[in-house]
Amino acid sequence: MTFPRNLLLAAAAAVTVLGAVACQTVPAEPAFTAAHRAALQAAVAAPSRTPANMQRDRHRNPVETLAFFGVQPNHTVVEIWPGGGWYTEILAPYLHAGGGRLILATQDSQLGGVMRLREAHPQLYGNLSVVTFPAFDAGAVRAPDGVADVVLTFRNVHNWRMGYRRQDRQDYSAEAFRQIYAMLKPGGVLGVVDHRLPEAASPERERTSGYIKTSTVVRLAQEAGFQLAAASEVNANPRDTADWPQGVWTLPPTLRLGDQDRDRYLAVGESDRMTLKFVKPR
Repeated sequence: MTFPRNLLLAAAAAVTVLGAVACQTVPAEPAFTAAHRAALQAAVAAPSRTPANMQRDRHRNPVETLAFFGVQPNHTVVEIWPGGGWYTEILAPYLHAGGGRLILATQDSQLGGVMRLREAHPQLYGNLSVVTFPAFDAGAVRAPDGVADVVLTFRNVHNWRMGYRRQDRQDYSAEAFRQIYAMLKPGGVLGVVDHRLPEAASPERERTSGYIKTSTVVRLAQEAGFQLAAASEVNANPRDTADWPQGVWTLPPTLRLGDQDRDRYLAVGESDRMTLKFVKPR
């Protein structure tokens, strides 16, 4: 049987990541239980969620992803750059019901979607905390050091690598990981999902395509002090060849080419994604 080249490359990357895991000793974490999973499933099915967002669950696998990261309902969770609030819609009711806390680490210009959620469902979103991330100015409101049980970032590391939302367009990914490390309690978890660039691709494509190599994310995290605990293929998509004319934005949900080859890109689906779990050593 002949396997697609991109699937083989993805598998090779996963082997590399898991090989790194085997070389590390990671502290045991409290178990993610069947009761936690049931509460998470209820949050994913909550009527407060936007119907259009729920249609994308099949691409983003929220129950499996958050369970893999071990997010428990009584945790303090920092969500980095929530954007329109796709994951916030799930995390807010899940943590609200379990006595947990949700902190959004973002920039003022990115809060519009979340503010609309707060207006529609103040009982779920009214007690959200908002901090600045990344915080480059001395007067910025930062997440307190050691506050978080879990920090989550979905499809953002490539933006930091590309210098997105920074006037000089300089790569600030290393600083972003350092600030995330400071937010976490010892033994806390960093969960990363991002668009996966094949390891054999030119490193320059990390600056232009919206994709990033697994090895780059692992290196950045380890340089900040994290240990790699596990890697999952729950968000893998072997149909994504990562070589599209407008980078990852060619695919849904952006569909940057509009109606041009629209059916083809819809058939591919959302991007192939790495799902990595890191731990701050105790």
